[in-house]
Amino acid sequence: MADQLIRAVAADGGIRVVGAITTRLVEEARTRHKLSYVATAALGRTLTAGALLVSNMKREDSRVNIQIQGDGPLDGILVDARLDGSVRGYVSNPSVELPPNTQGKLDVGTAVGRNGYLYVVRDSGLGYPYSSTIELVSGEIGDDLTQYLATSEQTPSALALGVFVDQHGVEAAGGLLLQILPKVANDERLISVLESRLSTLTGFTPMLRAQKTLPQIIEDLVGDMGLEIFPESQLLRFNCPCDGQRMLSALKLLGEDELQDMINKSEPAEAICHFCGDKYEAECDRLSDLLSELRMENANRA
Repeated sequence: MADQLIRAVAADGGIRVVGAITTRLVEEARTRHKLSYVATAALGRTLTAGALLVSNMKREDSRVNIQIQGDGPLDGILVDARLDGSVRGYVSNPSVELPPNTQGKLDVGTAVGRNGYLYVVRDSGLGYPYSSTIELVSGEIGDDLTQYLATSEQTPSALALGVFVDQHGVEAAGGLLLQILPKVANDERLISVLESRLSTLTGFTPMLRAQKTLPQIIEDLVGDMGLEIFPESQLLRFNCPCDGQRMLSALKLLGEDELQDMINKSEPAEAICHFCGDKYEAECDRLSDLLSELRMENANRA
C-alpha cells in the first residue's frame, strides 16, 4: 500500500480526523541512516507526526519542524515536514539500541529521555514562523505531541503513532490524529464516547498489519458520528531538497583563507546532509573556482 494521508470530518464538522500510512518513507529513513530498531521507531513516529501536523495548514509552502531534545541516548530528533507530502528527518545517535520495555515493546521513552523539551515550529510561508516549546511528558512522542496540541494550540487532541520493525525492516508505520474543534468542545456525551473508543485502541500498526485501510480504521472509530471522508488522498514520501550546488554555496562560508588552505593541501571537500545522508564532494579544481567566485563577490562588496 502506498504511503498516503487522508482527511475526514465527523459530528457535523466538529471533529477533524487525519490518518497516514508512512511505511515506505520510514523504511527509507531506516535504510539511509542505518537506524537501530529503537531509533527507527522514534524517528518513524516523529516523521509520521510531522506529516499529520502539517496537514491542516493552508499555503502550498507551509512546513512544520519538530525537534525533540531529551536526556536519553538518542540525543535528539529533528523532522521537517511540508504540505506537499515530503518529509525528512534524522536522529543524532542512530545506532543506539535498548532492551524492550516492561510491555515487551521498543523502549522509545527511555531512548528519547523523559526529561527535556519538544520544540514545534509552524511556518506558513509568510515569513513569521510560530514556535512553541513544552517539556517532555514521557518521551514516547505521541504523548508529548498530544500535550503540545492541548497546551500550545489549545485543541483537545488524540494522536496514535506506530512503527513495527523487525529484522526484515519496517513492516508497518503510520498514525492517526483526531481533534475536537470548538463547535463540539462542550458536548460532554460526544467527548465521553470518543474517549472510550480511543482507550480501546491497542496501537496503530496492529490495524495496518491486519490489512485494514485508513478509511476502515477511521470508520471503526467515528463511522456513526456523521463521518465524511474526503475523496482526495495525498501521497507521502521521504524527500530531501539538498543538492550539490547548495553544498558548494555553503563552502563559501568557510572564507577565502580556509578554501585556499584546502587547495594548497590538495584536500577535496566533503559534506554529508544530516537529513538524508547523501554525500557531496568537491575536488580541488572546483574549490579553486569557488575561491575565485568568492574573491570576486568580496571585491564587489568592498
